[in-house]
Amino acid sequence: GKTTLMNILFGHYQADEGVIDVGGEPLTPGSTEAALASGIGMVHQHFVLADNLTVFENIILGTESLWSWRHDRAGARRKLTELSERFGLVVDPDVPVAALSVGERQRVEILKALYRDSRILILDEPTAVLTPGETEQLFATLKALTADGLAVIFISHKLHEILAVSDRVAVLRAGRLIGIVETEAASRDQLAQMMVGREVERPTLAPIDAGAPVLAIDGLTVEGGGGAWLLDDISLEIRAHEIVGIAGVAGNGQRVLADVLSGLRQDFDGRVALLGESIKGTAPRHLVERGVGRIPEDRHGSGVVGEMAIWENLISEDVRTSALSRFGLIDKAQAVSRADRMIEAFDIRCKGPEAETRLLSGGNMQKLILARALSPEPHFILANQPVRGLDEGAIAYVQERLLEARAGGAAILLVSEDLDELLALTDRLAVIQQGRLSDARPTSTWTITDLGLAMSTQRTTRRVETGLDGAGHAH
Repeated sequence: GKTTLMNILFGHYQADEGVIDVGGEPLTPGSTEAALASGIGMVHQHFVLADNLTVFENIILGTESLWSWRHDRAGARRKLTELSERFGLVVDPDVPVAALSVGERQRVEILKALYRDSRILILDEPTAVLTPGETEQLFATLKALTADGLAVIFISHKLHEILAVSDRVAVLRAGRLIGIVETEAASRDQLAQMMVGREVERPTLAPIDAGAPVLAIDGLTVEGGGGAWLLDDISLEIRAHEIVGIAGVAGNGQRVLADVLSGLRQDFDGRVALLGESIKGTAPRHLVERGVGRIPEDRHGSGVVGEMAIWENLISEDVRTSALSRFGLIDKAQAVSRADRMIEAFDIRCKGPEAETRLLSGGNMQKLILARALSPEPHFILANQPVRGLDEGAIAYVQERLLEARAGGAAILLVSEDLDELLALTDRLAVIQQGRLSDARPTSTWTITDLGLAMSTQRTTRRVETGLDGAGHAH
């Protein structure tokens, strides 16, 4: 309920009951304009910026009356410069947002809120798309903001970050406030227990000898618009009984790679083979037949159809090829019976297989996707951000099932922005940066510092993107 609560505070949603006071005055419900006027600013998890406008244009957008005779651009620039210098939020105001890094875009979002004289700043999962270095910069900025008198609400499921940046911690569970504790007196285990209602212990990776190659990628290349490379000569092999992790800041090619391995994208060069056979030209449904289990990064957008029943979502990826349908007709009784077994086996907390999937919590929706991906046992599992936005209990459950699949012989590609998860759960680990993939080294040889540097290093010789070779000659 964290994001829901903040959307109520910012006026996107309207509460059914209760009131919100800001500075001793009641806040008009369901009005973003009233929230802004009360000094509330919000930086959403997915940034709300116009890529085709400059930093300066994004920041002043909507701050002047439509009836103004002229723009006070000089005054606006002075105010923006003062805010940038005071809080260390350095960004060129004349650069188009499309040219900024993810960390720079976040600075623009914070400046946009500060420019509107916000005194309460809400940050929703602010580190999900940042490198460790950018996260440290953000924390330094937040300390400067609070020292200047701002109140900051920092929403995150990463407990080590909560403990590092906050003064007090409020814990929500199932839409209820469980408690508020002083950070200096709190521990990670205590917060996890408050979040879940019981003690939580994450599973550990047991040593297993890798088996035969399951997935082999050789020279995988995908071109984007304007000649830019989305994936640049990627090679990787994953064996049975092995979890290989990919670390990287969002937007460096992870989604394109996942689409290729899911059969959703066919415009690639190079070879991608599953159990020795190329997947080029293979439709997603046939990849499922060949033993691919898919856990997509966006469970709401591409993982489930929220308006469909739970049983429909559970059979959605194999209904055409399973014994559940004949001549285009679904045997509903058999499908519902199968869904009942999967609900019990994967502990999906719901009102039954006929309930609408959109009513599930994030953790239970992820369990549904797991149940579908792991039944029957796949040869290869694409786990793309499998624990994003989940509480400690759901994280432990998802990770335990992935480790069970590894023990059963599956080859798993784990794509995640959570470095702690990658270091704890993988046999080998690689970093993707600007569409290129590093060698997959044994995870024990990586440190957080190594990963952060590899994720943030800027490559200067992008032959196709820049039109220059290493010597600076134009092609």
